[in-house]
Amino acid sequence: MVNRAAGTAVGPMVIAAVEHHYPAGQRLVDDAAAASVLPATSRWVARAAARPRVRDLLIRLSDKAAPGVWGSIACRKRYIDEQLVEAAADGIRTVVVLGSGLDTRGHRLAVPAGARVFEVDLPVNVEAKRRRVGVPDGITPVPVDFESHDWGEALLDHGYRPDERCLVVWEGVTQYLSEAAVRRTFDVLAGVTPGSRLVFTYVLRDFLDGVDLCGAEALHRRFVAGTPLWRFGLHPSEVAGFLARYGWHEVEQAGHEELAARYVRPTGRTVSVTPLERTVVACKR
Repeated sequence: MVNRAAGTAVGPMVIAAVEHHYPAGQRLVDDAAAASVLPATSRWVARAAARPRVRDLLIRLSDKAAPGVWGSIACRKRYIDEQLVEAAADGIRTVVVLGSGLDTRGHRLAVPAGARVFEVDLPVNVEAKRRRVGVPDGITPVPVDFESHDWGEALLDHGYRPDERCLVVWEGVTQYLSEAAVRRTFDVLAGVTPGSRLVFTYVLRDFLDGVDLCGAEALHRRFVAGTPLWRFGLHPSEVAGFLARYGWHEVEQAGHEELAARYVRPTGRTVSVTPLERTVVACKR
């Protein structure tokens, strides 16, 4: 299970790297560093996408296998980038990225803005990223397994200061965890300083339960049926109450319609965004 989850870190960064080949006004997400963190074969694919025909083919193949997931991942990355920029403008100087994978957000946006970034993830992903891009000043890797280790203690051991406001980014992770592990994570998040911010994604519970497959039957077979890799989900209406139990206030939820309106339509491109995942912004009371 852990190795299967660790392997999912590559796909979203391929999407970000391919998107960077579009002209600035047509990109769904702007990540010039994405290709640098990819393994060799994926990096080759991303570079080949400099050719428009290759880009179009990759997106068509993605949408055939998982309708709307390409657009969803690209748009959620853009949305979370903007949340980080807003947090930095508000004076937040500590960023905690939970399940950081191969994400470059801290390198691109947080460190240049003077923040200290703690990248918390499985040791295999931490080491892979270290090999490819090193560890720049301002970035602190924190290797940990959310299912079996206390990531809060690990964070403190690596120099995190709990008395400072922080931005916590938890992107594309919750569905891979058990409900117990998600709740343990929120137990730790309950102790962060008031005024801190959280942005996280979740998969719809109805998708996991097979009630609404959102046109992504193949994705359900791959990640949910049999031995499930995706295990945790929420109903949109229960998010506010779930957060409140841990001292967090829901500020906004961005679903497929909001993401498409904000990021896809202005580009003039025709890219679908799946409704099976949503992104939440919350503030610590």
